Amino acid sequence: MRIPVNTASHQYEVVIGNNILTSAMESLHLHLPKEDKIIVFTDENVWKAHKNYFTESFPYPFEVFVMPAGEECKSFDNYKEANSFLIDNKCTRKSLLIALGGGAVGDLSGFVAATYMRGIPFIQVPTTILAHDSAVGGKTAINHPEGKNLIGAFYQPKAVIYDTRFLSTLSEREVRSGMAEVIKHAMISDEIWLQELLSIQSITSIADEQLASYLKAGIEVKANIVAEDETEQSVRKYLNLGHTYGHAIEAAAGYGGLAHGEAVVIGLVYALILSERYGKISREFTKSFLKFAYSNGYPFDAVSNYSFDTLEPFLVKDKKVEYGQLQFVLLNTIGEPFIQTIEVSECREVDLEYRALLMEVCK
Repeated sequence: MRIPVNTASHQYEVVIGNNILTSAMESLHLHLPKEDKIIVFTDENVWKAHKNYFTESFPYPFEVFVMPAGEECKSFDNYKEANSFLIDNKCTRKSLLIALGGGAVGDLSGFVAATYMRGIPFIQVPTTILAHDSAVGGKTAINHPEGKNLIGAFYQPKAVIYDTRFLSTLSEREVRSGMAEVIKHAMISDEIWLQELLSIQSITSIADEQLASYLKAGIEVKANIVAEDETEQSVRKYLNLGHTYGHAIEAAAGYGGLAHGEAVVIGLVYALILSERYGKISREFTKSFLKFAYSNGYPFDAVSNYSFDTLEPFLVKDKKVEYGQLQFVLLNTIGEPFIQTIEVSECREVDLEYRALLMEVCK
């Protein structure tokens, strides 16, 4: 399967399939400028799980830089180490960077590609479900102790190779985390698709073929939005549904304390409560979604671990703050997102309402 991504700055394809690394790379290689070196950035967990398959299947010589796993790879220290690796290997603007891993590896690799010698080409090779979202669209970043993804750039890859063979080693937690972004894509685009997802008995036990179709649908939602708004000036903000409160929880927990998708689902419920106030979302739907998420193992106890006073500093540093005002993505109805300015005082009210709802539903 091939999905085109057409942005103002660059056009490329997402190639999806099983066991396609060799054929996809060879096909892309015909259309890319000749590189002088190929460097693979990955993390220790991905390399341990997939070293043999990648080494046997990747059709060209490469050097590999293995980074710490998880959000630790998105630190300033690792950003420096990654650039030093490129310098030590005498990489130039003609070198090609391959991001082999999940969202954190892709974010770090993309930012290095955007900034090394003012920009070198890179290809995303995602290895997680979560990365069906992060690998597409050109958002790159590293973290600052004061907030997630605060230092970054919009920089599109030359291609995305989504070989679903890599998904076979994912843990239940990684699958659960990844499906959060699939659910988000359904919420902002298609009520029928969302209801299909919410009818699944176990979000971590979806058949491979069905999962591939959901990933394709999610990528298509994102590709269409990115084509309209590459640098998040308008409709691309809709992709942040659930992320404002979710990022605050994620940051409070310390990067790696909560999986990104776990935090996003926590944030989705918060956004639904706000959407009851400003849109047409019903309390009945919010409760049913919360029950679905709780029964599928999303860790809502994380909310009780952090007071609103703890979360507030992270909320007000969110990238979507404009002129000192918080901008939340909400839903008028399923498939109809919009942006709403919310005062911090109301955020506190909704936080209290959320905690009461958790006590009621997640007994």
